[in-house]
Amino acid sequence: RRYPTVELRAETFNGSTHVPVPSDSAFLKALLFELRLVGDHVFVEQRDTCTRINHSSVHSISTAAGELWPVLAFHKSGLIYACVPLVEGTLEPRPPLLTVSGLSQGLALLLGIMDYISPSRKNEAEMNAKIGQLRNLLIQACPLGTPLNTNIRSLNSSFEDIQEMPVDKDQPAWRSSTYKGKPQVNVCITEKVKCMQYDQRDVVDSWQVYGAVNCKCDIEGSAPNVTLSLTLPTNAPPLQDIVVHHCVTSVDPAMLTSTSAEPLHDSVYNGPYTFPFIPPSDSFNLCYYTSQVPVPPILGCYQLVEEESQIKIMVNLKLHESIKNSFEYCEARIPFFNRGPIAQLEYKVSYGQLDLSREKSLLVWVIGQKFPKCLEVSLTGTVSFGTAGKEHPTDYMCIGNTAYVKLYFRIPDFTLTGCYVDQHSVQIFVPGKPKITASRELISSNYYIWNSKAPAPMVYKPLLD
Repeated sequence: RRYPTVELRAETFNGSTHVPVPSDSAFLKALLFELRLVGDHVFVEQRDTCTRINHSSVHSISTAAGELWPVLAFHKSGLIYACVPLVEGTLEPRPPLLTVSGLSQGLALLLGIMDYISPSRKNEAEMNAKIGQLRNLLIQACPLGTPLNTNIRSLNSSFEDIQEMPVDKDQPAWRSSTYKGKPQVNVCITEKVKCMQYDQRDVVDSWQVYGAVNCKCDIEGSAPNVTLSLTLPTNAPPLQDIVVHHCVTSVDPAMLTSTSAEPLHDSVYNGPYTFPFIPPSDSFNLCYYTSQVPVPPILGCYQLVEEESQIKIMVNLKLHESIKNSFEYCEARIPFFNRGPIAQLEYKVSYGQLDLSREKSLLVWVIGQKFPKCLEVSLTGTVSFGTAGKEHPTDYMCIGNTAYVKLYFRIPDFTLTGCYVDQHSVQIFVPGKPKITASRELISSNYYIWNSKAPAPMVYKPLLD
């Protein structure tokens, strides 16, 4: 969908440096090339040079009129989600990403579209029907180019069902309906931890925490006011890179300028993290944040050594003593790429159980819901392989002894930052005593432990100064 009003504003802001959005076909061709979904077998310096490594989903694509920036795009489950946000200011020099409000609005809209479409991705007919309805939904969600409601699932898919705008002039556009009943608020903090561990002197381990605060507010009234506060333990690392939902009515500017791109210093915003807002009718993410936590939750060591026709593996995992030892699930998956099926396996585990996948190319070490009292578990084994077939996994990054263990876990009622919502701090300015439910969880995301006996691929290593 194109918005001529937005393109006109972009031309006004940028003047002679303005790069127009090309035709749909030209834009798609350039985007596929930038995302390496076509032409990835050839080296193109402008795209593939090691000095240009993207750490975000914000891209610059080459067009006949010049470099079009910023283009927000990501590839998920066989679909590409993309938009071109408006930069309300000059593009030369390029402004920092955190100062471009259109990026967070565009990301929220794309995530809303993905949330609407993704449950149907295994049913092609249903997915095509949903994509066909998107144009009608975008007229409601983003009528003139500014997202008003990013929860696409809450919108009506046909014009016949669209209700007239509420007569109450105080009701914001993002409250699509009014609630009748006992007031209640559900809040869930979800933190995801990404990790790369190498167990090598010359390579620095890295880990990152990303948090999201999801809310569902069932409250009567056309424009109810809610105030919610996030609390951190004493001496906990501060929240950074905070992005708030557009329904938030005011925040301390220092909260939004605290960024992980700069080292921690005395001027970092340490709270309180208070969000006054008028909630949408449906579930929404109140804010996103990151934090620089001092240690990863699970420290690991993986060694894989090839000896003649077999390989020897050793995995050690240690749960940090500050982490809650109560998992919904915890398992380590050990894939073997570019090899045949596992023909023979001898192993010993100090805790949990080891399973072999149906394809016989993956070991699944189920640790379970608790680590032992010593907080350490180990696995040793010897593996030999049969003849490789087409059905067995390949990876051009993991050749020879270059391999990894990937951890999957979820810890309920726990966050790595210690962040939580005090139920007594939630203020709702409506009659009646509301029911407040607060929960939190920590989930692994791309949690890798690389074989310390072989070099990890450069693409997986963090950039060092």
